[in-house]
Amino acid sequence: MQINETSAEGLTRKYQVTIGADEVERTMQRRLKEIAKTVNLPGFRPGKVPVSVVKQRFGQSIMGEVLEQTVNESSAETLKDKNLRPALQPTIEISSFGEGKDLVYDMKVEVLPDVALPDLSGISLERLKPELPDSDIDDALKNLADRYRKSETVTDGSALETGDIAVIDFVGSIDGEEFAGGSATDQPLELGSGRFIPGFEEQLTGAKTGDHVTVKVSFPADYGAEHLAGKDASFEVDVKEVKRKLPPVIDDALAEEVGLENLESLRSTIREQMTSDYDRLGRQKLKRDLLDKLAEMHDFTVPAGMVEIEFNTIWKQFEEERERAKAAGTYQAELADDEEKTKAEYRSIAERRVRLGLLLAEIGKDANIQVTQDEVNRAIMAQARQYRGQEKAIIDFYKGNPDALQALRAPLYEDKVVDHIFEKVTLTDKLLPPKEFIAAAQLDDEEAEGGTDTEQSE
Repeated sequence: MQINETSAEGLTRKYQVTIGADEVERTMQRRLKEIAKTVNLPGFRPGKVPVSVVKQRFGQSIMGEVLEQTVNESSAETLKDKNLRPALQPTIEISSFGEGKDLVYDMKVEVLPDVALPDLSGISLERLKPELPDSDIDDALKNLADRYRKSETVTDGSALETGDIAVIDFVGSIDGEEFAGGSATDQPLELGSGRFIPGFEEQLTGAKTGDHVTVKVSFPADYGAEHLAGKDASFEVDVKEVKRKLPPVIDDALAEEVGLENLESLRSTIREQMTSDYDRLGRQKLKRDLLDKLAEMHDFTVPAGMVEIEFNTIWKQFEEERERAKAAGTYQAELADDEEKTKAEYRSIAERRVRLGLLLAEIGKDANIQVTQDEVNRAIMAQARQYRGQEKAIIDFYKGNPDALQALRAPLYEDKVVDHIFEKVTLTDKLLPPKEFIAAAQLDDEEAEGGTDTEQSE
């Protein structure tokens, strides 16, 4: 095999690879003999078919097989021989191939850049921490108690007020004709909840148990059922019962209602949950600041092919969101008229993501960071739990889809690398009241989670 480098510009390498006709013929003959031992043809005993007959019958397909095998093996050997780390699969263009001819092809490959490891000890970051006062726990308890407020039937003939619960039967019609899904019996409805069509609940205010009320409303133009959207409807409503909520009570019974032992354990659980939520938000902010720092420190050239793939992914998401906005009537064309400018901005984001991905991958490689199978399995199960009744289908999907599995594995790897970096950098904690903490930690763009595909060079 002869390998000639024909071009080396930036991260792109081009080679012309030549495989002698005699070597190709040897591979061809070896494959013909293998087939001759197993093929069954009329008039010949199994394993006794002459090679010449096999070649006559299957020569073209075997030539294609030999071409693919030879190109795959020789291109891999070329990458190894030249000590190249390809960013993507090389592109191959056959120049010459045929019986009695040398196999000649051109190989173009983008290689990964050499990435210098940063001095992580020289990075300083501010880590936001919330000051979680007891008053916030008290407020959360009040909100929880309000959600679990009990109600009692009104027996003094009081009229319905906002916040009361009406137990109603109703039948809806449009132009005098009842419509499917427009009726119910013993339906509880809290006035002011906004559960029903706008205007429905307000027209029940003042009604009492036993009253009959005719409610007239208009379905919104964007109502989910197209056959009802924008149409006027009339509902004949019978108020069968009026219930009024009792004052909220914060006690051990409330804790038991949500599955905990007592009020003390409920307070503790609420504090832990709020702390966990704040920690997650703070970590996102800290990660964003880290990635910004790393991006400022590094400006090496990245493979154009990787940037193009990342850009296409981002642009596809943008177009899907744009179509959804148009369908919902919320698209602001004046903000997106300059498509080329928008593309340039997204291409810059794509380049940043690829660069950070390569950098984090190099840091992870240097630290020998690995994602274990147990960690992957836990992530799969977490995904499966989001689709009750379909758990097995979700698990089977990941088992049979390497790309999906990699998409699940990559963020696990990235988070482990980021955690490793946090152990090396200088972190200074800053305590803030919850409202200030949320305002300071709020992430406002698509770079919030990094989006770096860190394992692309592994």
